[in-house]
Amino acid sequence: MTQTNPETTTLLARDWLRVLARYREPSHTRSFVELGITVVSFALLWGAAWWALSISYWLTLAISIPAAAFLVRLFLIQHDSGHGAFFRRRFLNDWLGRAIGILTYTPYDVWRHSHAVHHATSGNLDKRGMGDIDTFTVREYQSLTRRQRMAYRLYRNPIVMFGVGPAYHFLLRNRLPLVLRTTDWRQWVSAMGTNAGMALLAGIAIYFIGAGAFFAVQLPIIMLASSIGVWLFYVQHQFEDTYWATDQAWDMPDAALSGSSYYDLPRALSWMTANIGVHHVHHLSSRIPFYRLREVLRDHPELATGNRLTIWQSLACTRLRLWDESREKLVTFSESRK
Repeated sequence: MTQTNPETTTLLARDWLRVLARYREPSHTRSFVELGITVVSFALLWGAAWWALSISYWLTLAISIPAAAFLVRLFLIQHDSGHGAFFRRRFLNDWLGRAIGILTYTPYDVWRHSHAVHHATSGNLDKRGMGDIDTFTVREYQSLTRRQRMAYRLYRNPIVMFGVGPAYHFLLRNRLPLVLRTTDWRQWVSAMGTNAGMALLAGIAIYFIGAGAFFAVQLPIIMLASSIGVWLFYVQHQFEDTYWATDQAWDMPDAALSGSSYYDLPRALSWMTANIGVHHVHHLSSRIPFYRLREVLRDHPELATGNRLTIWQSLACTRLRLWDESREKLVTFSESRK
């Protein structure tokens, strides 16, 4: 399924940290241009979807597709802000991230914490459970009760994983992130502040266009955007030859390059998704601004050969459910019985 270059992903993994350091400097001009294009495009498309209600709701739904794509792009700018990669100053990154969080329904400080844990533990079998997709090993799955197996199968079902699950996460779970079980007041302020901002923005929109029109436009956009976001996150780590290791054997550079895919999208889709498909480079050096990731591949084409996935190849990833420790690859349920 994937094309892996052992020299790139293993032997030289740690050396790439030094090589990639020179790409970490953001350009404020470029950042403001990318932000402006994304915000204006999203606002215009949202307005066009509302206008289309007077013609046909099918037209509104059609416009919702590019609107959702630009909302995903806004989330990815929020993502770069969380890594301190969009602007040089942390103050600017953090407040931009908090503002965008009102549009993406994602409390910035809560998400930044869980995502930092994801980067620090990705591929570590002994530190699963926060900021990632639940993945059992074959041995763990076989030790589950019948009811637990059914629950896991339901969770990994594509309808739940890319449909019901994303909608639940962004519409409901993010509103009261009790799963963090934290007493950190800053994260609670982030969650409640985001909720208040969402309520204020929705209230203003409802006052001017009405509740029915607002929800008819907003719900399809946020639900589609959440599904696209979860899909991207899924294929970036849930591919056949990904990386999982016990804590004792786990190595961050190896986990970054071997445990993250290069989702080789067409150039237009790559731009729309803020080059997040160059995920192996991002995981190895998360301070690189998204608009410089293509520059890395241009200067170091050998990085474009490891764990490469095309759109067609990525579809097969939905069948992979369990990590087989003996074969060191993700397998389907049927393969796990062999």
